[in-house]
Amino acid sequence: MRPHPHLYEINTWPWLDGLSRRYGRHLTLGSVPNEQWDALRASGIDLVFLMGIWRRSPLGRQLARADPRCFPPYDQALPGWRVQDVVGSAYSIVGYDPDPRIGTLGELDLVRDKLHARDMQLIVDFIPNHVGFDHPWIGAHPDRFVTGSEDAFRRDPSAFRPVELGSGEVRFIACGRDPCFPPWADVAQLDYFNPDTRAAMLAELGVVARHADGARCDMAMLVLSEVFERTWGELVKTEPPATEFWAEAVAAVPGFVLLGEVYWGLEWRLQQLGFDFTYDKRLYDRLLNEPAESVRRHLRADPEYQRRSARFIENHDEPRSAVAFGSRAISAAVVMSTLPGLRFYYDGQFEGRRIRLPVQLGVEPSEPTDDRLSAFYRRLLATVDTPVFHSGLWRLCEVRPCNEGNDTSTSLAAWSWRRGDDDVRIVSVNLGPTVSQGSVDVIGALPVDGDLFVFEDLLDGNQYRWNRGQLADRGLYVRLTQGQAHIFSVRRQ
Repeated sequence: MRPHPHLYEINTWPWLDGLSRRYGRHLTLGSVPNEQWDALRASGIDLVFLMGIWRRSPLGRQLARADPRCFPPYDQALPGWRVQDVVGSAYSIVGYDPDPRIGTLGELDLVRDKLHARDMQLIVDFIPNHVGFDHPWIGAHPDRFVTGSEDAFRRDPSAFRPVELGSGEVRFIACGRDPCFPPWADVAQLDYFNPDTRAAMLAELGVVARHADGARCDMAMLVLSEVFERTWGELVKTEPPATEFWAEAVAAVPGFVLLGEVYWGLEWRLQQLGFDFTYDKRLYDRLLNEPAESVRRHLRADPEYQRRSARFIENHDEPRSAVAFGSRAISAAVVMSTLPGLRFYYDGQFEGRRIRLPVQLGVEPSEPTDDRLSAFYRRLLATVDTPVFHSGLWRLCEVRPCNEGNDTSTSLAAWSWRRGDDDVRIVSVNLGPTVSQGSVDVIGALPVDGDLFVFEDLLDGNQYRWNRGQLADRGLYVRLTQGQAHIFSVRRQ
């Protein structure tokens, strides 16, 4: 896998639904036409993340179909939806084998082989924190779960589910949760202070690793000992294990790519434990809501942290970038695509889709392609697929005002990539709400020799000529309207 790889996430169930309708026949993973994988390779994708392939909980499906709180998002995404369109959450599962609608383990292996033949790798889900309430472990291994007393259940019935075991005993098993939000009613919380639970989950991860090249680990920070104790310490009285689960996981599946969904400033912690990449939600939030200086400060972090950060502007948990960023969607896409780290794209992003589909739905909405965004992404993907953006040296560039009284340069951010002496790219983006001007310090990125340089914008083809003296004295002049960006290649005249 090359440095700074490109990942493409597919919401597999509705994707197969859409493909089946387009090709006029029922498709599972094994029968997806080869041209689909060819198109991803042609776009420069290195890792294909098939989200939501595992066998879903029938009880979770029933809950998703019956909970009226779920209906408004269904209505918004899929007007006129039917009950059978609700297939249950992709994160409430009963086993690490594909759901029958998706295919079989043999078909999954076939997809992996097809991706390998195209120099791509396969990523799937690993869900460490919880399972569906009808998972076989509920009856066979109830001690693997966090449980409460009947009094605790009576005080907060939404936090537990009474489960009657074969002996007639009733256990009050805790619903999985993120401590910042209400419990998730469709999943049972695993007990990570129980050695048997940890051993069982390591075995499950081993199963996953036999059929894929890596895993996106759902809410990975929830099983850190400090987080688990803070969330469940009142119910789990045993001492924390001597080692972190993730340290054991990394050792158990060497060479297996681990991408962590992680928040709360714990990204570096998981990187230290061995994660190859961790979500960079902070960058997403700063691009969406904060000024450019906040983004520039973020990009001054340790280079190793940058290299292992997963940059994104949409995924299955976030609104579509065409909606969230609006007129700034192009500049946001240029940022995430030209920074060090994992560049994380979502199915439909390149076409400018605007509907975010809840993970409980299995039908792909019909949407027109945004031709302008689609053409932009074709140029962008071809640009960042070149070696300089993967094996080159990245450097943040300083931006200063180009004249007195004009402070719009504070809305600009810029950086360079350099591979050898002649392979140079300069990226500048306007992250502000108005037209912005500034001078970018690029002198350190230029080829050593030569006095006259041609800067060609790879996004629109325009060319500009600058001499070394001008660039040394005044910097590269940049003027960008809201949401626009330059990606310059630099060559000697």
